[in-house]
Amino acid sequence: MQTVLKKLSAIVCCSLLSGISVAAQPDASDVNASGEQEIASKAQVVASPQAMFAQCVVDLQGQAKTAGVSKRVTEEVLGGARYKEKIISLDRNQPEFVQTFTDYFEKRVNTWRIEKGQQMMAKHRAFLGELNKEYGVPAQYLLAFWGLETNFGSYKGKSPVIDSLVTLACDNRRSRYFSSELMQALLLIDREKLDDKKMVGSWAGAMGHTQFMPSAYMKYAVDGDKDGQINLWDSEQDALASAANFLKNLGWQSGYKWGREVSLPDSFDYTLAGKNEPKALSVWNCAGVTRTDGHAIGNADIKGALLVPAGHAGPSFLAYKNFNVILRWNNSEYYGIAVGHLADRIAGLSTLSKTLPELPDYTVDEMRQLQDKLNGLGFDVGKADGILGPGTRSGIRQFQLSKDMIADGYPARDVFDALMEQPLPSNS
Repeated sequence: MQTVLKKLSAIVCCSLLSGISVAAQPDASDVNASGEQEIASKAQVVASPQAMFAQCVVDLQGQAKTAGVSKRVTEEVLGGARYKEKIISLDRNQPEFVQTFTDYFEKRVNTWRIEKGQQMMAKHRAFLGELNKEYGVPAQYLLAFWGLETNFGSYKGKSPVIDSLVTLACDNRRSRYFSSELMQALLLIDREKLDDKKMVGSWAGAMGHTQFMPSAYMKYAVDGDKDGQINLWDSEQDALASAANFLKNLGWQSGYKWGREVSLPDSFDYTLAGKNEPKALSVWNCAGVTRTDGHAIGNADIKGALLVPAGHAGPSFLAYKNFNVILRWNNSEYYGIAVGHLADRIAGLSTLSKTLPELPDYTVDEMRQLQDKLNGLGFDVGKADGILGPGTRSGIRQFQLSKDMIADGYPARDVFDALMEQPLPSNS
């Protein structure tokens, strides 16, 4: 256990130097201590990783008692939790390459998911119709989320949820968040009479067909099949109804699409694009934006943001308010577009009108170099984190404008090379 419980180790070491008990000196983000323990000697050997994890579990049991978790679950389930080194490794894992939209999209919106989604549409048609009436979320969107999260329930994860949450709660990186999620998971065991041994999910504790975190499960999950238990692992109807309720509470607007693919004129001003730049449809009409069949996008009283995730060589999308609701489920533009287009395909709409382009594979280090260079040239993108986010896209767009390039905000290879060749100002 080389990475185990740095927070408790630090507490123990500080206590040995100061003579103050471990329990009296928790980190601000840690769980409350259950009581003071005297340090017998400043020369006392620092506790082993196993002992530190055991003490963390004791502290969490104190939290569970305060939260109202039953004695059985507190002692047997939480008390029996095991440390999982692999969970910490996954939490620390950093990708080597920056994933392109083409790679992301092709892996998620594929023939298998479209056809399987249509099969599930036929299987649950009546029930999905009822959910649409009650929650205002059309069937194809619920199926798209289900398909992307767990391949329609065929893979719900394999990590023991309680072990994962306890391991992460006892790690100092996000202790407070995962301690809270753990308490919700334990309360769910009591409320829904769940078998903790069957509670498996993602390494971070997401559960069931739709991969709800425990807090979402507790607050938004509903009994879709009316059997008296909300079970997101074994009941497809519970999972679909819960997804509909969740989306409604996130702000889903009944009667509106997520967005649509659109066509842009050759002379389009790409400075108008960006998730944070929604504009009325009348503005997009004036800018020459059309449906992919060439017809006008209409004049409904709604706003849309133009997205060009693969640059001007790839497809363009007009995203409406429900797109932002999708992002509240998973805050990734790629994910939002994939959910929206998969939903369209399940509903029988056609594939993208524009071929997905081959895009350069940048390493995270290369992206950091690009960000550092943009900052050095005065195009502020914030901290160089290796992520191609909105700030970096904005900085690239400003650089492109300064060099009379197509300002789509995408780092095509020619853009990257031109940027890296630029000399930095002498005072940088």
